[in-house]
Amino acid sequence: MNFLTLTNISKTFGNTVAVKDFNIVVEKGEFVSFLGPSGCGKTTTLRMIAGFELPTTGQIVLDGEDITFTPPNRRNVGMVFQSYALFPNLTVAQNIGFGLRVRKMPVQEIDQRVKEMLSLIHLQQFGHRYPYQLSGGQQQRVALARALAIRPRVLLLDEPLSALDAKIRVELRSEIRRIQQQLGITTIYVTHDQEEALSLSDRVVVMKDGLIEQIGTPFEIYNFPQTPFVASFVGTLNVLRAKVLDADKGLLSLEGQTFYSSEPLKQVRNGDVVSVAVRPEIITLVGGGAELNQLNCRVETVTFLGSIVRIQVRIAETMLFFDTFNNPHLVLPQVGAPVTIYFPREACLILELTRE
Repeated sequence: MNFLTLTNISKTFGNTVAVKDFNIVVEKGEFVSFLGPSGCGKTTTLRMIAGFELPTTGQIVLDGEDITFTPPNRRNVGMVFQSYALFPNLTVAQNIGFGLRVRKMPVQEIDQRVKEMLSLIHLQQFGHRYPYQLSGGQQQRVALARALAIRPRVLLLDEPLSALDAKIRVELRSEIRRIQQQLGITTIYVTHDQEEALSLSDRVVVMKDGLIEQIGTPFEIYNFPQTPFVASFVGTLNVLRAKVLDADKGLLSLEGQTFYSSEPLKQVRNGDVVSVAVRPEIITLVGGGAELNQLNCRVETVTFLGSIVRIQVRIAETMLFFDTFNNPHLVLPQVGAPVTIYFPREACLILELTRE
C-alpha cells in the first residue's frame, strides 16, 4: 500500500540546490533509510516531510492527503533529533507526555499512554527522573517515546545515534528496529552510517549532491551497486585498473594476469581500461572450481583486527586486501610469501571506463 509519496521534490536555498528530483513511494509499515555523506540532502528531505522546510517544487502525499504545505503541527508526524531535544525542567514522564498535553488529551489517557511508552522503551522505573539523570542512550529512548506517544502516522529520525558511543549505538539501533516492527509504524531514518542503514532498513536510499543514486534493499545496495558512488560509499572495496582483452567473454588483464567478469562487458571495446571493484570479504586463499578467478600475489602486511585478520597483497604495482575470520587454529601467510588469491567471476563490479 502506497502510504508516503514524494514526487519530483526539489529544494533550493538561493542558488544552492539541496535536493533535486527526489521521487519515492514508501509503503505503510516500511523502514526506509536515507544514506549519504554530509551535505547530500538527506536531512533536508526529512525536514520537508516533517514540514520544517517547504519544497521549492514537487508534492508530498501522506496516507492519501497532500501535506506539501501543511504546517508541521497538523501533519501528525513524530520527529526524533540527534540532540535529543528533551526539556531539562521536565521529568521523563512529563517529557513523554508533552505532545499529549499540547493536544489537550484527558489526564487519565495521558498517564496511561506514558506508562505504555515507558514499558515500550524498558524505562518503567525512570519516569520520575530528569534528563540529566539519564545516560545518553536512555535520553534518546525517551526522545523516541515522546515522538511515538502522539501515535504519529510517520516516525522521522535524524541521525539519532550519532552522539552515542559504538556499543550503545548497536544496542539502541536494535531497540529502534524492535519498536518499529512491534508498532508497525512507517519510519524514515537519516544516517551517514552505512552499517546502521544496512542493518535497520527494509530499503535504503543512497544520496549524493541532492540526487538519488540508488534505491534498493540492503542486499541489493551492497551486492549490486548501480553507480560507482554507491559501490565505493557502501562497504569497502578493492578497485583494480584492468585492461579489456575480450569484451564479449568478459576477459580482463591485471598486471599481465588474466581474470573474468561474470558477464560480457557492454559499451566497452577491446583495449579499454576499466575500474573493477572486488569486495575484500569475497577473496580467499582457498581455491576450487574452474569458475573461480585466481591471481598470483605477494603478501605485504598481515593485520590482526580481533574477529577478522586483514591481509594485504601486491600484484606488481597493484595493492589489494582481503579479510578472513579469525580462529585459534588459523594459519596465516608470512609477509613476503607468494600466495594465490581466488574470487568468483560475479564478484567483479565494473565501475567506470577509461579510453586511452
